[in-house]
Amino acid sequence: MNWKKFFFAFIAAWIFVFVFGFVWFGNLMHNIHNEVPTLWRTEADFGSHFPWLVFGHAVMAFFLTFLYARFVPAGGAGAGAMLGILVALVHIGNDFITFAVQPLTTKILCGWVVGGLLEFAIAGAIIGAIYKPAQAQTIP
Repeated sequence: MNWKKFFFAFIAAWIFVFVFGFVWFGNLMHNIHNEVPTLWRTEADFGSHFPWLVFGHAVMAFFLTFLYARFVPAGGAGAGAMLGILVALVHIGNDFITFAVQPLTTKILCGWVVGGLLEFAIAGAIIGAIYKPAQAQTIP
């Protein structure tokens, strides 16, 4: 494992998933989430739990980067995007379970599904673009 590439890929993915989450889930879906306000923390309470949000994004970015570095030998942005989509599909299964046991709206579920696919596909592509293996040197 190339730890230098791993570190840069992880940091880039972490920044991306954090910013994407803020824009997609925090802003674009804000009004949709407010359709069921009793399911969410108040703004003041959320502020006291914000470090957990940052940590959660770091965990996602770290393990997506780890999976790529460990199990995607061919490399590249396309392979990273495919890995991201596969990981998103696992995560989306949990979204469906949450929908089954909590009174979420279908708009929230659809937003989570689409957002998750976009977020992980792009994060995977970023990781793949940074971590891609070096080109083999051929001697004529």
